[in-house]
Amino acid sequence: MATSEQQQTASRPGGRSARVLAAVEQAATELICERGPEQISIPAVAARAGVNPTSIYRRWGDVHQLLTWVAESRLTSDSLPPDTGSLRGDLRRWAQLLLEHISTPEGSASLRTVVNAVGDGEVRDRCLRRRVDQIDLIRARARARGEKPPATGKVMDQVVAPLHFRVLFGIEPTDAACARALVDGLLAAAPAVDSGQGE
Repeated sequence: MATSEQQQTASRPGGRSARVLAAVEQAATELICERGPEQISIPAVAARAGVNPTSIYRRWGDVHQLLTWVAESRLTSDSLPPDTGSLRGDLRRWAQLLLEHISTPEGSASLRTVVNAVGDGEVRDRCLRRRVDQIDLIRARARARGEKPPATGKVMDQVVAPLHFRVLFGIEPTDAACARALVDGLLAAAPAVDSGQGE
């Protein structure tokens, strides 16, 4: 298990360290996609990245901590939701982009890694926090336009959760039309909630 000092070191890249982190992240991601997270070792990642294995052990401690760091990095690297000018447009476009992000080989592998990260509730919480922050931004924009957005929890339950579930279990079709339909169902099914809060 990595210490808090190791985790903090991994989160403060700069200069050569940043290049090493990028190489390790890319190598680990490629290997996860090729072999699955259960078949990854630090020596294999180090060889692919062109770095010394001791550098990886020193920074992350073990392969479990390395893989959860890579997965979290991938799952929180998507951009801010676009502003389309309407609540429906914002939610639809964001849901499509979210689906694109998590359904790539890298995204789906990262999603599985985080879901399987037993004992790493903090990692899962940070990934979920990213989604909540994105939803809250969409809600704030909607309120500024005079619209009444649904509660953050409803968006999580009726759009985010189904998309993640469908990607994890390979349910088809899970495409842009599916993402739009989930948003339309959310907006049609329940009265808008605009408490100014996340729920």
